[in-house]
Amino acid sequence: MKKVEAIIKPFKLDEVKDALSEVGIQGMTVTEVKGFGRTGGKKEIYRGSAYVVDFVPKVRIEIVVPDSLTHQVIDAIEKSARTGRIGDGKIFVSPIDEAVRIRTGERGEEAI
Repeated sequence: MKKVEAIIKPFKLDEVKDALSEVGIQGMTVTEVKGFGRTGGKKEIYRGSAYVVDFVPKVRIEIVVPDSLTHQVIDAIEKSARTGRIGDGKIFVSPIDEAVRIRTGERGEEAI
């Protein structure tokens, strides 16, 4: 199993969700986040202290998928989230050792 985590532009969430539905994904976790990448934040000085402002609002999607679906999920997110402009986001993939559905006690791929 793999955990696919994508940071995308908020207005692309519906398109990504629809694309993942077509691949067979039935559940996901979505979180509103803020951050910046290569372009960095904007440094300002307030009362003599420098700090970074202008964190860009983003959406983080987390999905745990069987190994066999990993590449389809990545492709679906990549194609549906792309605008071609700076700040389209990133996709990260991590291994998952175990999953447990608390209600039924199912484990492994049956739990996802």
